[in-house]
Amino acid sequence: MDFPPNPDTFYPIVWNIVRQIPSGVVSTYGQIASMIPPPSGVEPTDYERLGPRWVGKAMNAVSGKDDPTVPWQRVINSQGGISLPAGSAAALEQHARLLREGLTFDKRERIDLNIAGWDGPDEDWLRENDLFPPRPLKKPPKKESGQLSLF
Repeated sequence: MDFPPNPDTFYPIVWNIVRQIPSGVVSTYGQIASMIPPPSGVEPTDYERLGPRWVGKAMNAVSGKDDPTVPWQRVINSQGGISLPAGSAAALEQHARLLREGLTFDKRERIDLNIAGWDGPDEDWLRENDLFPPRPLKKPPKKESGQLSLF
């Protein structure tokens, strides 16, 4: 299934979520998918696998039109990179927009999600829109045990 059962319903939900991402931070396809309940008739395990791809389709649909109300450039892949074809006009535009928002890329052209990962919209907004809390992008800090590690 390359597309959600009803793109006309699914895509606007994605775009509404993306409108909540503030300048200077990023989300991922998977994080956005994690907020949306599986569409009717789609098994949760199938949705877990397909949802990020469907979010990518929604981003592709809106970035092609360059809808100024949807900050599509703020959605990247789970490794912190731009998923558009390297060197394409759209990839170069996304990169430039993210730089203008103050985001930085490492040598591998990735954004550190521990620094710039979005924590998601507030609970009231999620509740009002019948959405789930997002999957966290930031890794929890390592606990210091006070004991020296042998490895």
